[in-house]
Amino acid sequence: MRFIHTGDIHWGMSPDCDRPWSRERAQAIKETFEEVIRQARERDVDFLFIAGDLFHRQPLARDLKEVNYLFSTIPSVHVVLIAGNHDRIRKNSALMSFKWCSNVTFLMSGELESAVFGDCDVEVYGFSYYTPEILEARLDETGVEPNGRIQILLAHGGDSSHVPIDKDKLALSPFAYIALGHIHKPQILLDRRAAYCGSLEPLDKTETGPHGILVGEISPATRQVTTLEFVPMCQSQYISLAINVTPKTTNGELAHRISQEIQSRGLKHIYRFFIRGMRDPDIVFDFDVLESRFKIVQIQDDSEPQYDFARLFAEHPGDMIGFFIRALQKDDMSPVEKKALFYGINALLKTTDERS
Repeated sequence: MRFIHTGDIHWGMSPDCDRPWSRERAQAIKETFEEVIRQARERDVDFLFIAGDLFHRQPLARDLKEVNYLFSTIPSVHVVLIAGNHDRIRKNSALMSFKWCSNVTFLMSGELESAVFGDCDVEVYGFSYYTPEILEARLDETGVEPNGRIQILLAHGGDSSHVPIDKDKLALSPFAYIALGHIHKPQILLDRRAAYCGSLEPLDKTETGPHGILVGEISPATRQVTTLEFVPMCQSQYISLAINVTPKTTNGELAHRISQEIQSRGLKHIYRFFIRGMRDPDIVFDFDVLESRFKIVQIQDDSEPQYDFARLFAEHPGDMIGFFIRALQKDDMSPVEKKALFYGINALLKTTDERS
């Protein structure tokens, strides 16, 4: 039995909504999901499991029709899905009256239910969200017993507010495979018996690394996973990079180095930069041009001006500069205390220069 495991697609979301590439990212989510459908057809899988949050919010009828059309293009694939916390089911939801195509099974109950697929000798279990949070550890004791079929569990959760999971207890369950959603980083657990597929496309700057789908196969004879492969599919990645500077680093040199880093890795990706090291106190790094040219979601300047505080104190023992250094400088200063000292000295030196 071959399957694709996906989830956390968040159809309808516009990542980085305050950035000029936000609309492009929203379209990428839809296009990559369309590619998942194509992969299901080309790989001739038996099942497509969607472990919650197919939609970013309560889906409108037009969203359901768009996705249902995609499902209709793979009529030989059993599509089984549940609702997660983002696309949870509400009383007035369009989901309640929507008619899916014949190959789609939506496990819509708020309690654990199952569907049997006799052609594959498979039974799939799962439940959907009706509330933003589920605090109960519902998977610790499912009450499901072995029944001779290939038993699959779809579940959405894994943190303290969304179906907390005890992996040791989960390992005692009779499921051949547990398709998990909600955690956006792909992870394979319990010797391939369970896995988080991760978000299909990265959805914010914290979701670094490749994103995609899990493709697996279960032996009908042993009812065990024989292969489970992560397949990258995302169009863009969030990439975090640290750039080290020295007192010799100029504004132009830093801009050139950042440009080179982006061009060598690809303009399609979205970047976070962390500037570290000591800089010339007279240098002020300007990132506006870089942020207008490239997909840069954040540049955090953690560099520190290289002041010679001993020399400054010797030159200003009795004025405000000396007093400020004596009052603030100490061993093991916190980042906030360092910034206060650096900014204060910078302001005092500028005032001294203006008066001289």
